[in-house]
Amino acid sequence: MSLSGSTAIVGIGATEFSKASGRSELQLGCEAVTAAIADAGLKPSDIDGMVTFTAESSSENHIARNVGIGELSFFSRVGHGGGAAAGTVAHAAAAIHAGLAEVVVCWRSFNERSGERYGLGQSDRAMDESADRAAYSWMTPFGLSTPAQWVAMAAQRYMHEYGATSEDFGRIAVIDRTHAAANPNAYFYERPITLAEHQASRWIAEPLRLLDCCQETDGGQALVLVSAERAEDLPNVPAYVVGAAQGAGADQMMMTSYYRPSISGLPEMGVVGRQLWRQSGLTPADMQAVVLYDHFTPFVLPQLEELGFCGRGEARHFIADGHLDPGGPMPLNTHGGQLGEAYLHGMNGIAEAVRLVRGTSVNQPPSVDHVLVTAGTGVPTSGLVLAR
Repeated sequence: MSLSGSTAIVGIGATEFSKASGRSELQLGCEAVTAAIADAGLKPSDIDGMVTFTAESSSENHIARNVGIGELSFFSRVGHGGGAAAGTVAHAAAAIHAGLAEVVVCWRSFNERSGERYGLGQSDRAMDESADRAAYSWMTPFGLSTPAQWVAMAAQRYMHEYGATSEDFGRIAVIDRTHAAANPNAYFYERPITLAEHQASRWIAEPLRLLDCCQETDGGQALVLVSAERAEDLPNVPAYVVGAAQGAGADQMMMTSYYRPSISGLPEMGVVGRQLWRQSGLTPADMQAVVLYDHFTPFVLPQLEELGFCGRGEARHFIADGHLDPGGPMPLNTHGGQLGEAYLHGMNGIAEAVRLVRGTSVNQPPSVDHVLVTAGTGVPTSGLVLAR
């Protein structure tokens, strides 16, 4: 009883992406959920399942009451920040496949710029008694406090082992911003960058420059899933979920897995990749586009390696050879990614994968049958393969 192909994403909806939404996270969530349900050609009363992040500030009952959703037979939350994104779809697909729900909405909404700014790190946050906060207490007294600093440690090691340079990371930023420049919904619409501009941007935490770091965004994004059979009767081209997986590696921490034998890879993404290829029966060569989590550019390179697109240390050559370029054989982040469109913890990347399958991306490649999507890196994570 394979999960592969038994469900499909049939609705996507989002708010605008901004630096100051001027409204509550609950309202943003309600707007995104309402838009996704309408896009699916359904009514709020059709929804009987809801999935979101543990980091979400609005519970399913508040969203449900405000948008007109009635009884729920399934609801769940997925942890680990941006690593939850594709995991929400995996939970929704599993629930539908198991008969626990028929129509499930997944959502994420937050004021990450005008409210709590994740990029400011841990040092000023109130202490608590959680194990996660205790783990961070081994880092913060020594100035290792922010996400950029955590990633910088692993990026330095990757550069040392494989000869990667800041320019190799910058090529990811250039691709993202080129795609964002053509996307009217992107925060950096009509604002591309060059590699020279990337190299001239200031250091944040060496080797990360300003243009290696994702923006902080206010907004909301939602998705609607149904069974493959029901999807055939709805107005949009279904994006079938042919692979959906979560993964945590051995000795996994939240962004600070420094006690592993090697810190130059992302083994949790390897766990996800092996499941996705096994479930779908596909390989990296079958992807016509990829949406890779890009909160910081250095972590895009080991993702390509863990997922099997190239060998260890070869990602810089894979990128430089144009595989991910606009108009290339497997374009990256056609919406602009989290560096160019919005930082919505990866949920907007799933929406873009749906558009690619539908054929409606603003940077649509000629023919897309399969798209790979990944969620947060450096944390327990998740991924999807969507198909026509």
